[in-house]
This record gives sequence, structure tokens and C-alpha cells, in this order.
Amino acid sequence: MRYDVAVLGGGPGGYEAAIRCSQYGLKTVLIEARELGGTCLNRGCIPTKALLHGAEFFDEAKGAEEFGVLFDNIAFDYEKLTAYKEKIVGRLRKGIEGLEKAHGVTVIKGFGVLKNSNEIEINGESVYADHIIIATGSSPFLPPIPGIDNKSIMTSDEVLEMKQCPESLVIIGGGIIGIEFATLYASLGKKVMVLEMQPEILLGIDKEIVKELSRILKRKGVEIITGAKVLSIEGTDEITVNYEKGDQPKSAAGSCCIVSVGRKAQIDNIGLETVGIRRNGSFIDVDAHLRTNVPNIYAIGDITGKIQLAHVATKQGMVAAENIIGKEKLMKYDVVPSCVYTNPEIAWVGLSEDQAIKAKKKIKVGRFGVGGNGKASVMGHSKGLIKIICDEATGEIYGAQIMAPRATDIIGEIAVIMECEGTIEELSNTIHPHPTVCEIVMEAAHDVEDLCCNTLPKK
Repeated sequence: MRYDVAVLGGGPGGYEAAIRCSQYGLKTVLIEARELGGTCLNRGCIPTKALLHGAEFFDEAKGAEEFGVLFDNIAFDYEKLTAYKEKIVGRLRKGIEGLEKAHGVTVIKGFGVLKNSNEIEINGESVYADHIIIATGSSPFLPPIPGIDNKSIMTSDEVLEMKQCPESLVIIGGGIIGIEFATLYASLGKKVMVLEMQPEILLGIDKEIVKELSRILKRKGVEIITGAKVLSIEGTDEITVNYEKGDQPKSAAGSCCIVSVGRKAQIDNIGLETVGIRRNGSFIDVDAHLRTNVPNIYAIGDITGKIQLAHVATKQGMVAAENIIGKEKLMKYDVVPSCVYTNPEIAWVGLSEDQAIKAKKKIKVGRFGVGGNGKASVMGHSKGLIKIICDEATGEIYGAQIMAPRATDIIGEIAVIMECEGTIEELSNTIHPHPTVCEIVMEAAHDVEDLCCNTLPKK
């Protein structure tokens, strides 16, 4: 069968790229070896957020008496929580299947291998296409640590398949995935230890926000060990992780060990060498149009080695589709919002204060504490802050960092104004509804010029 476009991989980037190509009138086929929706829907973003949502309910229920809600013998059923997670994932997966069908995209289930620049072989049969988009995604990376091949060691994939909740966990890796799992299980009252090799968790995120989050996690009982080099892993029922802190050998024990130290591109055995597609290290080399060195073949998502986020992959899919029809669209990465689903949530876009200073930009910084926000207070939240960084002379917004309830929803507002090259004055002049958590954006914008009415005057 001949198509205008063949998309190899049905994750968030691939499945939307296929729909967009079809919307442009291109005959499109989508090839997926596993479930539509990829890692994000089936083994990542959505299932973890479903579990976190349930854990947050449980955590808040323990303090519900202050709101006049009384419980006797509060408990949780982890098996029911995982069933809820599967229900949500299943419904959304069926939704994607329905969307592909409604848009006229042909879906083929199977492992696709490139045979030449216009041919993909699936299950012994070939499809042909004028253009190909590779969107095969990534999988958890396992570092070469003695004992890591133990079947009791879990990545994010295996954790999400568990039906029983572990009583204690050692999490290797204090990045976004590791800290979200620490938040999840600490909220359920479990003993959690995080081992991070770097000097701090969530490396690259605003230091002030990370420091505050670390205090919150420690109050929840999470033990965070930074500067920890893992040496080996032992045991089956009870896992022991041997590590080095400074020059001192130490160990951590738990009924479960989660390894979350990054992800690797899934580009082996798909025929890159056969077609002559150039790699860039462990990723596929692409230009700003998402084209590979083979002119009719594009690559999007985690395999490009850019920013490994589902919404970036989706945008890359849109850009690739537009370039296929001749629009000559460029992919930009300067305004990409990112999120961490802790409690409170963390979100950011653009440059942090430290990054702006290192870039030798002359800046002003506006900040506002969540404790001064009426809606957050009503919700029982007093910890957190927002920082907005802008140019000292023009007011151009360089970035923002938020730790607050609903931060992951609020950050989009700042991303929009940055994309439109708006200024801090325009953000400050925008009326925000009251009472809402998003008022913290307006307050921080006012603070840039020391005109915030809901903070003490600066000395």
C-alpha cells in the first residue's frame, strides 16, 4: 500500500502528527508496536498523575477535620487506585483510536523497520510512503550498576504495573520522575529515601524553589541524600542499595527500589543504518525543520535529543507535518513550559534567575509568596512562591518559576505572553479574577516595580 506519509510510532508526537497530516489532505498511515498513546498515556504522564491524584485525596483527607469533614479510620486501597488509573488510561486510549479512525488515518499494529527511504516493513509486509516521520520514543535508562538487573529492581514502567503498595522505597535518582514517585508514596504514608548523585535534587530548577520543596518533602518523611554515588544493589524481598557519600560507604534498605535516572532513545533495530540516517550521539540528528539527513524523513520526540517532554513531541509533530506540505516551519525551544507534579506543584518556563544572570542579562525579578494568596489559603496552602524574570530596561519577560497549587495550569499564561513577546507591564495591567491562585502572576508582575499591594514594603 502506498501513502503520502507514514508515521512510525504512536505516542503523543506520532499520533497527533498523523492526524495533522490527514487534516492537510495527506493519505497517512500510523504504525505502532504497542498501544496508541505511547509512554505518556500508558506508562508515564497519565497513569502517574492518576495515582498522584488519588494520593493527594488521601493526604488531604488526613487533614480534613480542619475543614469540618470528619472521617473514622482513614485508609486507602491501592488496588482500587490502580484500577482507577487503568480505567482512565483505557478510556483515553480508546479515544485516540477513535480519533485516528475519524480522521481517516490507517493504523497498523506491529514493529516497523525502515528498508529504504520510502519503505517500512511491518510483520513481513511493506508499506510505502513519500514522507516518513520517525517517532519511536524512549524507554527508561538503566545505568551499569552491579545488581541492577535484579528482577526486583523497577523502573517507572514496572512501578505503574504494581497492584500492591510497597511499605518502603529507595528511589535512585532525584529528577522529576523520582521526585514525583517520592511525593506519591510519601503521601500514602510510606517510608521513602531518595538517592541523588548531584549536589541537589531537580537539578536545573530554580534553587529557591527546590530548597522549599525539599523542606516540604522532609516534613512528609522523605529522606533525601544528595551527593550519593550508588555502588551496587543487593537482595530480592528486601532491597539493599549500597552507596558512597563523600568517602563514606553507606547503605539504604527498602521493600522496593525504583531506578529513575533518565531515558534513552528507542532507535535501535529500526533500520537507521540501512537507510543511512545520521545519528547525533544516541539520538537522531535533525535540523530546525525536524528533517534528518535523508530529505524525506523526519524525526520527532525523545529520539531527537531535544527536550524530552510529551508536549514538545506534539509540537514537533505539528512542525514536521507543516514542513511536509511545504510551509518551511522552524521548531523553537525557547518557550517550553515544564512541570513537576509534587504537592504543591512546580512549573517553569524560560530562564530562571540564575540562568539569566549567567547569560549576563540585566534583569529585574518580581516575586510573590503563595501565603499571601486568598484562594491558596482557602485551599489550605501557605507554602510556595512565584518568580518572574524580565529585562531591566524593556520589561521583556525572560522566564518564570512557580511553586503553588495548580502551578502546572497557571504556567501556560506566562508561556503565552512570552510567545507573543509581551512585557511585564502588559502582564501587570491584565486584570486577574479574584479569588484565584493565578492572581499570584499579577502580584509578581506588580512586584517587579515594587508596586505589589499585598506584600510588606521592601526595605
